[in-house]
Amino acid sequence: MASLQLGPHHPPDHHDPPKLAPPPRRPPDMDSDKEMTSAVIAGNDQVTGHIISTTIGGKNGEPKQTISYMAERVVGTGSFGIVFQAKCLETGETVAIKKVLQDRRYKNRELQLMRLMDHPNVVSLKHCFFSTTTKDELFLNLVMEYVPETMYRVLKHYSDAHQRMPLIYVKLYTYQIFRGLAYIHTVPGICHRDVKPQNLLVDPLTHQVKLCDFGSAKVLVKSEANISYICSRYYRAPELIFGATEYTTSIDIWSAGCVLAELLLGQPMFPGENAVDQLVEIIKVLGTPTREEIRCMNPNYTDFRFPQIKAHPWHKVFQKRMPPEAIDLASRLLQYSPSLRCTALEACAHPFFDELREPNARLPNGRPLPTLFNFKQELAGASPELINRLIPDHIRRQMGLSFPHPAGT
Repeated sequence: MASLQLGPHHPPDHHDPPKLAPPPRRPPDMDSDKEMTSAVIAGNDQVTGHIISTTIGGKNGEPKQTISYMAERVVGTGSFGIVFQAKCLETGETVAIKKVLQDRRYKNRELQLMRLMDHPNVVSLKHCFFSTTTKDELFLNLVMEYVPETMYRVLKHYSDAHQRMPLIYVKLYTYQIFRGLAYIHTVPGICHRDVKPQNLLVDPLTHQVKLCDFGSAKVLVKSEANISYICSRYYRAPELIFGATEYTTSIDIWSAGCVLAELLLGQPMFPGENAVDQLVEIIKVLGTPTREEIRCMNPNYTDFRFPQIKAHPWHKVFQKRMPPEAIDLASRLLQYSPSLRCTALEACAHPFFDELREPNARLPNGRPLPTLFNFKQELAGASPELINRLIPDHIRRQMGLSFPHPAGT
């Protein structure tokens, strides 16, 4: 498949050479059954209030189908482009369309990666099409399922009301974050590289959580260099601040740990004003990293001059009534050494989430919890003990599953 171009949203990784050849007038053909087969849609400079029509299907004997969208309102903007809410005129379905300017020098991974993913806790791609403006700019339009809220806005709601998020929601939301990360880390092998409340969608009725915005995401290859200037500052793992380029998916685990702490505290855990101050904020809590911890974060980093500061006890970081399981989980996620952080699947199995595994677990309004235990490929390679922790007995009986119980249980 011909490669697409990455929008200006992120600088290229060191190993991505610029593509200097002029692009074709039409976008490259795609080998997906979700792809459009029509020409580029021209002249849609406007965002809201206009109708976009495109054709999908027409491959492998499938009939072609015209789909029209009415752009209704902008729901997000950034250096990458714009996200707007739209309605499908044929079905009445509401969707989100992410419109990304195509920089013809760089590869675009987002579309390619989104095609690899299919999980309840990852926003789903419906199809995509290309469009141009009167300035002859080429845009990629990703048509995705629409989820009305973000974790950022949910947090702001509680903050504005001077309230803390109920603990059942903290558990439910963070469990689903880790479940989504367990899937992307193990099945397609993707590192998100920008986990933060703004990139976590929340359905206010079902309280299902979905990872979104894979514009920074990448399949990490061992011993292959990556850019270290990635991930939003408050959620940036310390090895990135130390300039590491051979990092792992554990950078997402750190970010998710920061989100957990923020849900518990009602404010960001490490609100640094710049890269250096970000490290200072981390040191205030974790203490000055040892030489061994620095080596684990970036073996090439030797220029480290910080005063020796002792770690702040975790139970003092959080309020007195905080459950010890919550504090324990945060301490296992927010470790300097990337290899000492628990994996996403191990986080899902943590006792902090045991309440979600109870047979009578319900939302505060009495409605059932969203589906949480329909694991599939992400359990490949997991130990029987871990699987037994992840899937409660009552769910196992419903699904007719049988896993060996560990010795002594």
